[in-house]
Amino acid sequence: MSLSLSILLIIALAPLVGAVLAGLLGRVIGRAGSHTVTILGVAISCGLSMYVLYQLVWGGAVNFNQDVYTWFEIGKLHVSVGFMVDRLTAMMMVVVTFVSLLVHVYTIGYMSDDPGYQRFFSYISLFTFSMLMLVMSNNFMQLFFGWEAVGLVSYLLIGFWYKRPTAIFANMKAFLVNRVGDFGFLLGIAAILYFLNTLDYQTAFDAAPTLVGKTLQITQNHAWDAATVIGILLFIGAMGKSAQVPLHVWLPDSMEGPTPISALIHAATMVTAGIFMVARMSPIFELSDSALSFVMVIGATTALFTGLIGIVQNDIKRVIAYSTLSQLGYMTVALGVSAYSGAVFHLMTHAFFKALLFLGAGSVIIGMHHEQDMRYMGGLRKYMPITWITMWIGSLALAGTPFFAGFYSKDAIIEAVGESHRWGAGYAHFCVLAGVFVTSLYSFRLLYMTFHGKERFKVEHKHAHGHDAHHDDDHGHHTPGVLEHAPHESPWVVTLPLILLAIPSIAIGFLTVGPMLFGDWFGKAIHVNEANNVLAEVGHEFHSAFEMGIHGFTALPFWLAFAGFAVATYIYLFNVALAGKIKNGLRPVYELLNHKYWIDELYFAVFAKGGVALGNGLAKVGDGLIIDGAIVNGSASLVQRIAGGVRRLQSGFLFHYAFAMILGLILLLGGFWLIGQ
Repeated sequence: MSLSLSILLIIALAPLVGAVLAGLLGRVIGRAGSHTVTILGVAISCGLSMYVLYQLVWGGAVNFNQDVYTWFEIGKLHVSVGFMVDRLTAMMMVVVTFVSLLVHVYTIGYMSDDPGYQRFFSYISLFTFSMLMLVMSNNFMQLFFGWEAVGLVSYLLIGFWYKRPTAIFANMKAFLVNRVGDFGFLLGIAAILYFLNTLDYQTAFDAAPTLVGKTLQITQNHAWDAATVIGILLFIGAMGKSAQVPLHVWLPDSMEGPTPISALIHAATMVTAGIFMVARMSPIFELSDSALSFVMVIGATTALFTGLIGIVQNDIKRVIAYSTLSQLGYMTVALGVSAYSGAVFHLMTHAFFKALLFLGAGSVIIGMHHEQDMRYMGGLRKYMPITWITMWIGSLALAGTPFFAGFYSKDAIIEAVGESHRWGAGYAHFCVLAGVFVTSLYSFRLLYMTFHGKERFKVEHKHAHGHDAHHDDDHGHHTPGVLEHAPHESPWVVTLPLILLAIPSIAIGFLTVGPMLFGDWFGKAIHVNEANNVLAEVGHEFHSAFEMGIHGFTALPFWLAFAGFAVATYIYLFNVALAGKIKNGLRPVYELLNHKYWIDELYFAVFAKGGVALGNGLAKVGDGLIIDGAIVNGSASLVQRIAGGVRRLQSGFLFHYAFAMILGLILLLGGFWLIGQ
């Protein structure tokens, strides 16, 4: 049995139709019409994606790989729009559309007062279409189209409140940093075309072994291995999109956008595109241990060092943003040790509990009348019980508590790194273990500062007249910690997505860990060389999801997570003053983390100010001195001087002209005489 092309076309195009209707006809169909058409489009896409996954896993359907439309042909190069749908793609389609659907529903409540309501629904639906085109593509050109499209729409979404200078700065930063990664990605695709003469996935993967022994002359005295160069260039693209050090700086700033897009960009879609891409390219990456070591070390560095920054953040959304960076580091480490299915499995579990945490944070922000600073929260559990319980579930999953979704995927990655003998594996193992303690510490710090302890806000009741609820785009002028009304639980369009995300955050890991990690669930979608198969080594110890959960209570990661929980509980629940003492006692460390290792300042000084200085220098020297001064004004001045000199010869006196004629005759005769000699 084969999958229907018409179904795949509907999955991809339904969100696009909704986006076009809401975007172009938003004023005609109104608010209700805009959210209806976009939610309907994504719901159709989600339902059919689940059907496709069911058919591939239980219905006996074979993988789909077919061109739909010829884009262009140049000589032997044939580029099409087409779909490659196997279990890896189908799983990504379900995750993307399911999380997107819940974000769409949530947006009805979160953006209810916003004047850009229809525009926002159009953007998030367009975002879903772009991500589907990326994951469903069967060639590198279409992959790059989806890749750039999610980058463009994320730019529009991060800067959605375009009257806020911080939002405009953040979306420009995201756009520019991603262009750096995309340049490497484009070079990687060009190298594949150069060596393999194709942009089609399957043809390239079949021809990938021919890269062995081929080299590329990049530097004068050293020939580089072709597979290593291609792998590193493709991964540079992933570093930008999936926010790996040092191209991670855009992601925390993107919190300037509305909370629903924080969940959409940072949970299930844009930032996971790089992880999916590397997993899809596993036949190429398996040819180079050097490229995989590079991937692993970058991922390990991201996992630990960005997580540490999360400990000192006070903005509730930024804590979760740095958590996302850290978890993306875990996925990247898994890719680097050839545990591709482990990376994709963590991508799936993380999508549910991280979307839950972001949407939960948004619910808190609504309840707190758009206050985001955790220092002015506390004691919210009695006001917002549903948000409180679901945020606890998300945090327990994030911290890797046994039997929760995050436990199965995170512990498998840590075990796989421990089994690896690749260069850098020791450093990576230390980072992912230390990261467990750090993750637990900032997760429970967030919960305690937000929902527990004493209330750190005041309620000053004001007349309803003239005091409408402010939205995120203009909440910069309020008094911190002073609310017009008591906090309240969010409406059902906000809490229902939280409950629906909490269920897979608990159960999805337990239900799927066996087949997805230790069975041949992905089939030929992921290729791992026998010598690199660390998950097979881990699988020897796996008997069932239940036993893995029980064993988790005795393993080192659990005790590290428990230590983080204990430290956070003691400090933020029983001895709050200790936090200030630690901050003052470790002032240099605090400043290092608070300034995010001064990487932003470095980039600003070198690239931003350096670019301005270069521009000013070119304007003054190149434009001012050389072009205007030497070429334009200089040539005019030279002509003027020559003309002035020649003008003096035309005196108007007859004896001057007679003298010139006699002098010229003497010179002429002298010349003839010299020639005659």
